[in-house]
Amino acid sequence: MTDEAYWTFNNGVTGYPRLDGRGRADVAVIGGGAAGLWTAWELARTGRRVAVLEAGRIAEAAKGGAAGQASVIQALAYSRIAHAAGPEAARCYAQAQKHAVERIAEVADRLGADCELERRPSYVYAADEQSLPQLHEEWAAALQADIPAVYGAATGLSFTVAGALHVVDQLQFHPRKLLTALAEDLVRRGSAVYEHSPVVTVDEGEPCVVMTETGASVAAEQVVVATGFPIVADSVLRRSLRPRRELLLAGPVPAERAPEGMYVAVGEPAATIRSAPLDDRQRMVVVAGERYEAGSGSVQERFRRLSAWAAGKVGLERVEFRWSAQDYETDDRLPVIGPASGEQGRLWIATGFGGWDATNAALAGRLITAGIRGARPPEWAAPFAPERLEKNGHDQDDWNGPARSVVRHRVERDERDALDAIRPGDGAVVDVGGEHCAAHRDASGLLHLVSALCPHQGCTVEFNDAEKTWECPCHGSRFATDGALLQGPAAAPLAPARAYLALTAAE
Repeated sequence: MTDEAYWTFNNGVTGYPRLDGRGRADVAVIGGGAAGLWTAWELARTGRRVAVLEAGRIAEAAKGGAAGQASVIQALAYSRIAHAAGPEAARCYAQAQKHAVERIAEVADRLGADCELERRPSYVYAADEQSLPQLHEEWAAALQADIPAVYGAATGLSFTVAGALHVVDQLQFHPRKLLTALAEDLVRRGSAVYEHSPVVTVDEGEPCVVMTETGASVAAEQVVVATGFPIVADSVLRRSLRPRRELLLAGPVPAERAPEGMYVAVGEPAATIRSAPLDDRQRMVVVAGERYEAGSGSVQERFRRLSAWAAGKVGLERVEFRWSAQDYETDDRLPVIGPASGEQGRLWIATGFGGWDATNAALAGRLITAGIRGARPPEWAAPFAPERLEKNGHDQDDWNGPARSVVRHRVERDERDALDAIRPGDGAVVDVGGEHCAAHRDASGLLHLVSALCPHQGCTVEFNDAEKTWECPCHGSRFATDGALLQGPAAAPLAPARAYLALTAAE
């Protein structure tokens, strides 16, 4: 079994250059995931020169449970949007999703992308009677939003459900293969893609200047920030976005036993199920579930529960891949797509997809491109505008910095006991010498200490015992056990622990 995502495993390695020196473009797009690549491609089609800057490799973030599933029904989306933002907002969301599904099919065909595109039915089901009221409410909200959902109990799954609604003729595809096809085409059109080029600052001047950690830069008339948590996020956006993680498993099953459609459950476990082509005799089944917030329990135990459920319900007896994914959601369950707040009006953002990145990324590409061109947006675009979040904002920032303790210069006995209790391969946040420390003991028994304060906004990180990483519960930054930055919005690693000197001096 590998901890790499099925979508990125054994599918070739992109080799776009690192940004060096100073460059110019009409539009700089920060983020080489689904939203960034769709937006860059749509802009390149209009003749604009686009520069895509990705911190790692492009399309590697396209690995979530809903990645590669383009469906107009998405768990409890319509009932939740209707409650939070009103029935009209739900109707607009439905129109947008219908457009996005067909846009994906159209573009995949136009590019001749070998991305395993299949038309399949999409289901939302209640596994037990307790979940039926939620399903009924979602069905009513979907119908009110003009989604042609059909209610019944037949799903084609190998286990009985209490009820289900479904829509035919939806899409599933290999997300990375489609996104790399978009990248290849936009480069052919004269735009550029840069990998291993993490952006650390954005200067909204005239022109805007986007700078990477090495000091390389791109000057552009417009900047699109299409990362999970925008580097340009103001206090309103910080309060509005919540990171959510989920676990995923994949393994082969005989083709005749593979699920026929795409499925997401109402209630617990809120598992997502689909299959993908593998060979003549088998299909790869992908199961996602166990959504959680960083620091809310053992990730290893969550993987165990999800594996047991997948084996018992879907017949996934041999798990070959397991991995995790992260996305952000808003209180009103609507994506955030449009111009960022600011005096110059040159910044655009796309985030808050709530795990449904396939359709919402394509949607971001259309809306942001239309906005930059000065075209009139479709009437259904209004609920996605970032400005809607400001009505719940206030002038004070939501974070005033971490509480600072007076650093003691000795290690107390209870602190040493806490460190000694950390087993090889495990980690914990421990106060040592007056400092919050992220402590990890490696397989050889050697203890490693770094600061437990995330450099983004000062929140305390938590240990992921399955993937051996430190995770920030506030905005989703992730770090290696030695503090190295794995995923933003943080732009720097965890700092060295001052307490380490006090600890070694006491030994």
